[in-house]
Amino acid sequence: MKQFFALVAAVLMLPGLASAQDNYRVKPGDLLQVEVIEDPSINRQVLVTPDGRVSVPLAGTVRASGRSLEQVQADIASKLAPNFATKPTVFVSVNSVAYEDPTLADIGPTIDVYVLGEVASAGKFAVSPGTNILQLLAEIGGFSDFAATKRIQLRRKDKSGAERVYNVNYEAILEGQSSVGTTTLTSGDVIIVPQRRLFE
Repeated sequence: MKQFFALVAAVLMLPGLASAQDNYRVKPGDLLQVEVIEDPSINRQVLVTPDGRVSVPLAGTVRASGRSLEQVQADIASKLAPNFATKPTVFVSVNSVAYEDPTLADIGPTIDVYVLGEVASAGKFAVSPGTNILQLLAEIGGFSDFAATKRIQLRRKDKSGAERVYNVNYEAILEGQSSVGTTTLTSGDVIIVPQRRLFE
């Protein structure tokens, strides 16, 4: 595994690729891959949220938007350092970029919402105003086989900027026991679908 990351590091040092890495600036909606050689349990894909941050275990939240991958990488490594005997080796790469379709201007206004976790397609989505939670879940292709569909979260900021977390129980929606699926999405909403726990 270490040899693999050493090879990746060497490849990224090639002039053309290194320049592309240095010139790219992270933006909300990007999906980043975080790799920590010393502790693979931290390795994961992280979504850059509307406020421009990512969340990494043991490191907490890290500002990402507007920064280079190298800057994000260094910040994560610095925040992880107290948990290791020596400063950990961290690699950050772009798994997918937030895509903005220029043709959307022709079909009217849209709002940006974000989906992360155990879904068929994670990332930033431009949807029509009035789209509800169930419609968004259908648009992204549903869940992965490991989705904890009873513990979906809708994270939304109020006018003061404070974040509120709402539980969305997809199974209760299907059984007609909850109407939360008809909740209209607002710009900046984040849907998180966690992974199932053992025996869940």
